[in-house]
Amino acid sequence: MSDTAIHAQGVRKSFGSVQALDGVSLDAPRGKVFGLLGPNGAGKTTLVRILTTLLVPDEGEATVLGHDVRTDREALRPRIGLAGQYAAVDENLTGRENLVMVGRLYHLGRREARRRADEVLARFQLEDAAGRTAKTYSGGMRRRLDLAASLVGRPEVLFLDEPTTGLDPRSRRDMWALIKELVSGGATLLLTTQYLEEADVLADRIAVVDHGRVIAEGTSDELKARLARDYVEVGVERPDDLGRAVDALEDVGGEAQVEREALRVSLPAPNGARTLLEAVRRLDAADVGLVDVGLRRPSLDEVFLALTGHEAREDQREDQDGGQDGGQDPGGERNAAHRDVGEGEAERAEVTA
Repeated sequence: MSDTAIHAQGVRKSFGSVQALDGVSLDAPRGKVFGLLGPNGAGKTTLVRILTTLLVPDEGEATVLGHDVRTDREALRPRIGLAGQYAAVDENLTGRENLVMVGRLYHLGRREARRRADEVLARFQLEDAAGRTAKTYSGGMRRRLDLAASLVGRPEVLFLDEPTTGLDPRSRRDMWALIKELVSGGATLLLTTQYLEEADVLADRIAVVDHGRVIAEGTSDELKARLARDYVEVGVERPDDLGRAVDALEDVGGEAQVEREALRVSLPAPNGARTLLEAVRRLDAADVGLVDVGLRRPSLDEVFLALTGHEAREDQREDQDGGQDGGQDPGGERNAAHRDVGEGEAERAEVTA
């Protein structure tokens, strides 16, 4: 058995004049979380749709669990799961009914479908809400139900396309805990995200995607090591201290980054501790009120900025892959990618899910 769960080589996909994927190559190992990190429009969802057999690449090759996504789709689909950017649940069905329906689309018997539905409801702490219609669920509960649905078929590889988008901070961290639990149980996950912290916390290996290309790949620590420099980070007492701090540190290191809500300023420290000492002297001379000051390693956000020249999260940016990187087709995605069903069943599924 190969140690590689997902393989892509030179994958290209365009939509009209827009080149969504421009020669993407990657290998994701079994039993790990592989993160695709990039802004909206980078091509992440297009790649996921290709790997889950929803789109056909224009060029290149892609395999999942040894199955070619072009020619071996029927054998692959029962072995994978997909939770898309939008919760693909039927709001008029209860939580349990949604999951039983998914089980039936996997050709499970009625009794087994109910057993597995109850199993994942318990796992995702949705037992108390199992009899309520999904339209009464909070956003976080719907995302948990959607992820639960992707596990009913016990997939060997699970694709999570921006699973925490739109969730509040608490729900996001709850989802992280669930993802970690899945991995500890031996699951293989491909996770797309535009949240730097999410990739840092969850992914064993990260591919940075921008403009349809993989521009860097490695562990979080390996990517951070590429900058080969530390950062001075300063916490100030009052908002009016921020401007004075930036002025005082103007030529100490590189360009300063300001976090106004957190009252923090950070800048590259090319000379390490010597840069830190010079920064403290300048801040003291400018009478800047300090809460703390220290030397730290670069964040993944700073790595991404250095690699691409822009922030990872660019919510206002128009999707570059013809609506595929965020197109709202949740029911179609779930039924096409997850179920090994006949055409008649698929048509009914798209109506109800």
